[in-house]
Amino acid sequence: MLRDAKRFGQWQIAPERILAAYSPARSPTDDDAMRFAFLLLTLLLSACATSPNATDNRPSVDQQGNLRLDGVPASDPSLSESLRRYQNMRPAAFQGWLPGDRGVLITVRFGEVAQLAAVTTGEGMRSQLTFFDEPIGKAVVSPDASVNGAIFIKDRGGDEYFQLHFLNFADGTTRLLTDGTSRNEQPVFARDGRRFAYAGTRRTKTDFDVYIGDVTNSDAHRLVLQQGGTWYPLDFSPDGQKLLVVQWFSISDSRLHVLDLNSGELRRIELGRGTSADSAARFDLDGKHIYALTDVLGEYVSLVRVALDNGVVVPLLGDESWDVEQYEISPDGRYLAVVRNVDGSSKLKVYDRQDDDTVVSEMSLDFGVMSDIHFNSSSTEFGLTMAGPQVPGDVFSRRINSGLLTRWTRGETGGIDPASFAMPELLRFGAHDTDPAMMGLPRQIPFYAYRPSTPGPHPVLILIHGGPEAQSRPQFSEFIQFLVRERNVAVIVPNVRGSSGYGKTYLALDNGKLREDSVKDIGSLIGWIKTKPEFDASRIAVYGGSYGGYMVLASMVHFGEQIRAGVDIVGISNFVTFLKNTNPYRVDQRRPEYGDERDPDMARFLESISPLNRASEIRSPLFVIQGANDPRVPQSEAEQILRAVRANDVTAWYLLALDEGHGFKKKSNRDRMSEAVIQFFDRYLLPVL
Repeated sequence: MLRDAKRFGQWQIAPERILAAYSPARSPTDDDAMRFAFLLLTLLLSACATSPNATDNRPSVDQQGNLRLDGVPASDPSLSESLRRYQNMRPAAFQGWLPGDRGVLITVRFGEVAQLAAVTTGEGMRSQLTFFDEPIGKAVVSPDASVNGAIFIKDRGGDEYFQLHFLNFADGTTRLLTDGTSRNEQPVFARDGRRFAYAGTRRTKTDFDVYIGDVTNSDAHRLVLQQGGTWYPLDFSPDGQKLLVVQWFSISDSRLHVLDLNSGELRRIELGRGTSADSAARFDLDGKHIYALTDVLGEYVSLVRVALDNGVVVPLLGDESWDVEQYEISPDGRYLAVVRNVDGSSKLKVYDRQDDDTVVSEMSLDFGVMSDIHFNSSSTEFGLTMAGPQVPGDVFSRRINSGLLTRWTRGETGGIDPASFAMPELLRFGAHDTDPAMMGLPRQIPFYAYRPSTPGPHPVLILIHGGPEAQSRPQFSEFIQFLVRERNVAVIVPNVRGSSGYGKTYLALDNGKLREDSVKDIGSLIGWIKTKPEFDASRIAVYGGSYGGYMVLASMVHFGEQIRAGVDIVGISNFVTFLKNTNPYRVDQRRPEYGDERDPDMARFLESISPLNRASEIRSPLFVIQGANDPRVPQSEAEQILRAVRANDVTAWYLLALDEGHGFKKKSNRDRMSEAVIQFFDRYLLPVL
């Protein structure tokens, strides 16, 4: 313990000052020990008396199971009780149809983590199928009913070294399909329901190669593509002889290829000139055409059909604004379900391909998201997940002919009437710069505003998403609902430049040396807040995870006097150390967004904008939250900013989960984290000064 200098208030006590109290040349006597203890006590008392904030800044470390709480106060029983209802909601997600369309396969939390379950009647009993201590991710049901099973993905402790497993529906047994050590993902079944393709890092630990396995033989794995870089399988041809694959460079650069599984020939499918994001490709039933999503035709992602023999690209849905984010083809090839992301919310249409693309079903959410679309095996019904501010997440299906809507799950909401949850308002504020497409008017930044029902002025929390190539959408958040309903905090959720969903130009506005333009958007938002009397501009906090954590730290650097407190969850504190220490398979994926730190000029720029190097400008209380197994933003990013902020005598709390990775997935960890964040805001945001 004496090897490192320990901080007490504004003083830093070096170990050599203490050890000098006696000579190491002789053994210390009892008198020496007494003098040593007296000197140590004197130094401690002197340091504590010097700093008025010393008590607050002297971290107390508490180990609670797998959680390490450093400077975080003890749990508050009354707060725990008031949070309990919000923390016991159980959203469900659709994974696919059970064999023979006998029901649906879902993921839902049982105890600590999400597991697989079967539901055979509308709002019927959830029959748990897996029983692991770790959460289940994506599952894919075999298209052959005789196989009677599904492949699912699971990691350990949030390390993201995903393994593929096979679940046998007949006897409930599970079987490991991959090697247990590398990262494996994107399982895709062939039509025979036994062979499957997936991407894995087994060969080099950094490159994603493509393998083919067989669920009836866990040892039968064949490496079919090893080009280096990142490759994912997308779909088998109807005859099983070819495989669609995508080579992924960045969110704006991904390239489609057809791999001949017999000859090994790899052929590029170019959808247009220049760089484009081409993805989600599927073979048509004739095997001569493919469907794909691409942004090659304009600002937004569109759905196209491509002839494989001559490369002719045909847009399918006309020139509509907003991204097509998902599509699904019925097993008989007749129906095409398409989901658009319209200003953050989902709009779904089902087209009859045999009847001049007539729309035969349509669903729309004013505020909410539809995802995980899958047709049943008889092509008569499609299932999906729906979530919104008043629906934590439930599974529905709709018959194509009758339009009958079946609700398979009704997620618990802790006894709270879902209709009482706060709904957001979709607004926009003017940025610091102008938009050439808007005749030189200020660029418009979209955001959601959740307002308390009580009179203001209200304290404000700005919640910033990660990514940065992501989008905050109007889905359910028990954290937001608690703040709005129980603490009368207004929650503002912006989609700053660089967010997806608003066109590829907007997506690229923060790349490389444009990074801090997105931080300036937070400054413009603070300016907008100041103009609204229902908000208390003297009480503003920022909160974000991953890249959103960087945005929290950067906002506290640039707008510190206007921000009362910040919560940084698994955030980047220095871009150079982040790129150096993130998992090796991710480095080349992140450089197109952030810049290549191997270039000296870019390295200097990244250092100049990194919050770690400007930690002296962070003067408001900070709460840092981290998972020890995070392969994306490693623990070192959290602890270096923690040390730097504390070195400036600024209050900083720290919560480390030893069994989590990039975000908390275990219920008990999430519960304690959210309680600690509320404690932090109760102390540093809510009081009126």
